[in-house]
Amino acid sequence: MSRTVLVTGGAQGIGRGIVERFLESGHRVFLTDINAAAGEAAARETGAGFFAQDVADEASWLAVIEAIGREAGGLHVLVNNAGTEGKGTAAKDVETAPADDWRRIMDVNTSSVFLGCKHAIPLMAKSGGGAIVNMASVASLVPTPFLAAYGASKAAVEHLTRSVALHCGRAGHAIRCNSVHPGHVMTPMLTAIMERLGGENGMSGPDFAEKFRQSLPLRSFQDVRDMANLVHFLASDDARFITGQSIAVDSGFVLAN
Repeated sequence: MSRTVLVTGGAQGIGRGIVERFLESGHRVFLTDINAAAGEAAARETGAGFFAQDVADEASWLAVIEAIGREAGGLHVLVNNAGTEGKGTAAKDVETAPADDWRRIMDVNTSSVFLGCKHAIPLMAKSGGGAIVNMASVASLVPTPFLAAYGASKAAVEHLTRSVALHCGRAGHAIRCNSVHPGHVMTPMLTAIMERLGGENGMSGPDFAEKFRQSLPLRSFQDVRDMANLVHFLASDDARFITGQSIAVDSGFVLAN
């Protein structure tokens, strides 16, 4: 059955992979991104619809949901994927991280998920129900003193996911909600983190990444496709009784930490 799908932060990386996976299955997909040029290019290349969106802005959410309801007549799947690690040069530990960086990370990574769920749920319920998948991180499952705000923001997403799942169940909305926790996909964000941590340890970014890869129980980084496959499954009828769950795709990283 064809569904209407919304993926935030869908212009590149994991978001782009999720968009492509749903399109392969014949679904109607809309992607949003704060980078209008990249989003428009991704839409042209994939065949998805596109809306420019700042996910931290409530008015932007209202406009996107209204437009999808008007153009597609409903919404069945919401993937809250957009996120940020913060300013690339900003300190990340709790003592030195700038307060404005903390606030922006919380706005983009956490408040956006609240806003997305808040405004998508009524349209999804009217459409007969569906599934929400919130992209969190393994940084929410282990302490991350070198990424204090990012880890905290994703931990909040995990907790919010369970609250949304229980709310939707009790309200009879027929909407499931789960969180996916990517481990280490070599997106631009992770590459930048590896460069920074490598420099702090007197190593190049690639050398630090290789050392880190060898520490993973399955000795491998993950691929965008691994994340997209799980998101696609959680949104499908094959996962019809899975809700309120947090699932890591991390080559065993959490097990070893």
